[in-house]
Amino acid sequence: MSPITPRGDRSPASLSPFGSTRTRIAPDHAIIGPDSHVTSPLANWIQTSGVVLISPAMGAAPRAPRFVQYLAKLTSRSRSELAEPGVQRLVYVLDGEVEIAGRLLGIDGFAWLPPDRPTMIRGVGDAELLVFEKRYVALAGADVPEPVIGNLAERVAEPFLGDADACLATLLPTEAGFDMAVNVFTYQSGATLPFVESHVMEHGLYMRSGQGIYRLGDDWYPVGHGDSIWMASYCPQWFVAMGNGPASYIYYKDIHRDPMIFK
Repeated sequence: MSPITPRGDRSPASLSPFGSTRTRIAPDHAIIGPDSHVTSPLANWIQTSGVVLISPAMGAAPRAPRFVQYLAKLTSRSRSELAEPGVQRLVYVLDGEVEIAGRLLGIDGFAWLPPDRPTMIRGVGDAELLVFEKRYVALAGADVPEPVIGNLAERVAEPFLGDADACLATLLPTEAGFDMAVNVFTYQSGATLPFVESHVMEHGLYMRSGQGIYRLGDDWYPVGHGDSIWMASYCPQWFVAMGNGPASYIYYKDIHRDPMIFK
């Protein structure tokens, strides 16, 4: 297993001359390391490049991801176009500043944008966004929610199952109108998920900071800042934070919908 290199380090010394990588695509999970990123123009964006990290192209049904996760790299000339019909977006600012619906958002700012509603995302300088997109599934009796715009600092991080060393901040309301959740999990070094989880929700995950070990299926992977992970429904999963400081990741999951729709 090749070592974890700092995110964004593309110098010759940081790249393996022997064709090794930590990136791995398995039937029920994937690790995408920054060492394998390939940047290209993004669909439904103007003057914007990025890296598609997770998408349905990654596998075959029924194990293919049901959402898209990507990095968008903006300049002052960048702006968004409307997502595909019926598709919602969650945008999280990793670096720099952007303007969304006339509001300036800096690092750790975020916006959930409902489907089929024009909402401009505009670059004001160099910036990097993490974006989750998913086709919205309507629920009888529940309205499509209004846009949600905020910052991680405004959300309370609660101890997870009573563990003060593993705290979870929820970015979106848990109302039935939302069919996705996006949360930020922060662990002190040595803290863990309390048990190996296996559940109907699938995940898309991005390591914001720190490092640790992620169990996916029957394999254990070293992960660090800039790594992305896909976990299919029912993929066994567990995490331990390691190193000299905290580890933090932002992750997506689907919620509030009958699993029969996935068949």
